Amino acid sequence: MNTINELQAEIIEDFSIFEDWMGKYEHLIEFGRSLSLLDDKYKTEEYEVRGCQAKVWLHTEIVDGKLIFEADSDAIITKGIIGLLVHVLSNHDVDEIIETDLYFIKEIGLIEHLSPTRSNGLASMIKQMKIYALGYQAKA
Repeated sequence: MNTINELQAEIIEDFSIFEDWMGKYEHLIEFGRSLSLLDDKYKTEEYEVRGCQAKVWLHTEIVDGKLIFEADSDAIITKGIIGLLVHVLSNHDVDEIIETDLYFIKEIGLIEHLSPTRSNGLASMIKQMKIYALGYQAKA
């Protein structure tokens, strides 16, 4: 199992292949398509990430001491963004998730290429994932 930083390094390398942002957006959309299907029972207000313009649903559970994230969105770019976050953060210890710096977002240039509303949504997704990790940490 790769560490969060190893996964971030892989993403930075993957995105560096593309010359322009059209290619990077295509790659981002692929991350969205790679998400496992989220059960409809989690596509409710209870699991919705607040602060996103698009609908984003996030479900978590602990399996063998690792926090597993499942997510979906009704918007293709947003689904790609949450797909990246799930790829990097899922299946790690809660402490590692809480303490990690998600530097890959800046490194691949994602922030500069998102609208202000999508940037706010990205921040909301990260915040919600860390809140879930803090919740599981508090229970432990």
